[in-house]
Amino acid sequence: MASPLRPRKRRGRIASALLAVDAWLDSSLYEIGFKAREFWEAATIFSRRFRVKGWRRGIIEVLSEGFTMGAGGVVVLLALAMPAFQITDGDWRAQGDFAVTFLDRYGNEIGQRGIIQRDSVPVDEMPDHVIKAVLATEDRRFFDHYGIDVLGLSRAIFENVRANSVVQGGSSITQQLAKNLFLTNERTLERKIKEAFLSLWLEANLSKKEILQLYLDRAYMGGGTFGIEAAADFYFGKSVKDLNLAEAAMLAGLFKAPTKYAPHINLPAARARANVVLSNLVDSGFMTEGQVLQARLHPADVVDRGEQKSPDYFLDWAFDEVKKIAKPGQHSLVAHTTFDANIQKAAEESVEFHLRQFGKEYNVTEGAVVVIETNGAVRAIVGGRDYGASQFNRATKALRQTGSSFKPYVYATAMEHGFTPDSVVSGGAISWGGWSPHNYNGGSAGNVTLITAIAKSINTVPVRLAKDHLGIGPIKAMAESMGVESPLEGHKTMVLGTSGMTVMDQATGYSVFAQNGLVGSRHGITQLVTRTGDVVYDWAKDAPPPHRVLSEQALKYMNTMLAAVPVIGTARRAQLPNIVVAGKTGTTQSYRDAWFVGFTGNYTAAVWLGNDDFTPTNKMTGGTLPAMVWQRLMVYAHQNIDLKPIPGLDHPFVDPEVAAKAEEAAKKNAEAAEAQAAAERPPVLSSQTTQMLREMTKAFQTAPVLDAPKAPETLSAL
Repeated sequence: MASPLRPRKRRGRIASALLAVDAWLDSSLYEIGFKAREFWEAATIFSRRFRVKGWRRGIIEVLSEGFTMGAGGVVVLLALAMPAFQITDGDWRAQGDFAVTFLDRYGNEIGQRGIIQRDSVPVDEMPDHVIKAVLATEDRRFFDHYGIDVLGLSRAIFENVRANSVVQGGSSITQQLAKNLFLTNERTLERKIKEAFLSLWLEANLSKKEILQLYLDRAYMGGGTFGIEAAADFYFGKSVKDLNLAEAAMLAGLFKAPTKYAPHINLPAARARANVVLSNLVDSGFMTEGQVLQARLHPADVVDRGEQKSPDYFLDWAFDEVKKIAKPGQHSLVAHTTFDANIQKAAEESVEFHLRQFGKEYNVTEGAVVVIETNGAVRAIVGGRDYGASQFNRATKALRQTGSSFKPYVYATAMEHGFTPDSVVSGGAISWGGWSPHNYNGGSAGNVTLITAIAKSINTVPVRLAKDHLGIGPIKAMAESMGVESPLEGHKTMVLGTSGMTVMDQATGYSVFAQNGLVGSRHGITQLVTRTGDVVYDWAKDAPPPHRVLSEQALKYMNTMLAAVPVIGTARRAQLPNIVVAGKTGTTQSYRDAWFVGFTGNYTAAVWLGNDDFTPTNKMTGGTLPAMVWQRLMVYAHQNIDLKPIPGLDHPFVDPEVAAKAEEAAKKNAEAAEAQAAAERPPVLSSQTTQMLREMTKAFQTAPVLDAPKAPETLSAL
């Protein structure tokens, strides 16, 4: 039998052990605290030796604050640079092995894409004067800096300030390569930060020779060519290995502004620029004046390529389209496109004409246009004013807020939900979850019909439709079903065009109104043919057939409403002589973006104007410059063609007030003409004769009617 004392002894030993542990912890913590206080006191006494007073303390405080802010700035910069580093994931060197020759709608060659990527010539095999000409002009300290040339940047800033204009660029070759490989040409602080970090990344991962090789192979050189080897062949009909100094200087001068100095377009400007490159060679110490003298006396001649500009923005977009539809293993192709050189030229001319005339007045520098025929063929794309200065395609890649030009998607949804152009909705003040949109003039519109609301661009009406009747989901679904590919926000402010959309999306969406409510016909490639002549893609056979997204009744209502905008609304400047026009203007907050998207029975065109850095314009609205650009372009596009009616629009919209005034004026004109004719009618009879005739006429009119004589019953009675 176990003794009852054993459990008690066991519990006593456990308690003693726990007490010992507790005592050890208490003493240890006390010792640690004591030692810490001793250390802190010793450190404090030691640090007092370095304490400064007076003006020295002020310097230390400033340096301390500067270090703190600098550390915070580095953290912010790293946060901004993280998206840039994500771009480098994957095989960023891969460019594909496509080699595509593009033809316009009439079978004329308009350019190539992809084939030049196989024509790289190693830097070691290029002539020494070619490399020196490039370095002397673009980055003299290329082999001395680590991606960012601080000295060169400081020198450029000094020269630009002294000249009060931009005369020198401060970007190194590595920075330019980072922009060409990973970024766009948007002039924003965020892009410059990304560019700086990517430049450091390139320097850390590539050798100087590899960076220079990529730069020479990927840079745009004008004339639709990319890379110095392709440019040498295009301009001089030879390889870069065979270039003389004069030719090398001319090519080196293209990196700054390839469109401006392209020798096949402006040979005198190209030669003047080449002379600047030769001076750079002397100033940098790479060559002497005697070595460049021969090149100065005998400037380069180029192969005659004509003055036809390469439609590079269209080609870039079409090249992407080819990659989507080409079958695996079929990469060497001839692409028949929908491109129309005449409409393209008219679109470019209209943008440039108006920006030159009114750009400073409205503080606007850029524009983009897309033109689509009613059969869905994309006829022209203007992605910017100068492809050489910026290859960023503002027509297909830039997401810009649409403003009121988004409203047709809202009204189209309303038409499908039982509304009509004559439906009356309040245009008064409205609040939606803390959001209180205002009309352009700041006032209340009262009760208005929907046709008046869209023509006058009243903001509160579509907001009320979305809040009380439609909801955001159906509106978003309607825009996407009409061909909008840009990601649309599901926020309520989307109703007034706060979501970013491309110009191509806008042209595609509005083309549904011009194409009888059908979507799915937009295309830029009609056929893809191999080099041996085999047809591997035919749009008429292989593309999915268009399908209806708007009912016939909704389409009729919408086109009636949109045709009123140029007549009584905000787009009067878009009217065409003797041609019915329909469309909608758009202006965003702070006047950063201005749109006009319109259509006839023949063409749909979307026009955007704004600034790359999102700075506001000088109160430019969609009804001013964009409508004027659209009108000038469309006047040309409709020359010498069969005019087609807008679907569902039986009669052109006429302003009732204008019609009444016109009828009254016509009546007055007719009365005045009759009075003038009577006054000018020469007398033929005397007054006495005229009076006698009038009396005779009156006597005849008042004379009694005589009974007719009875006819004889037989011939014998005669």
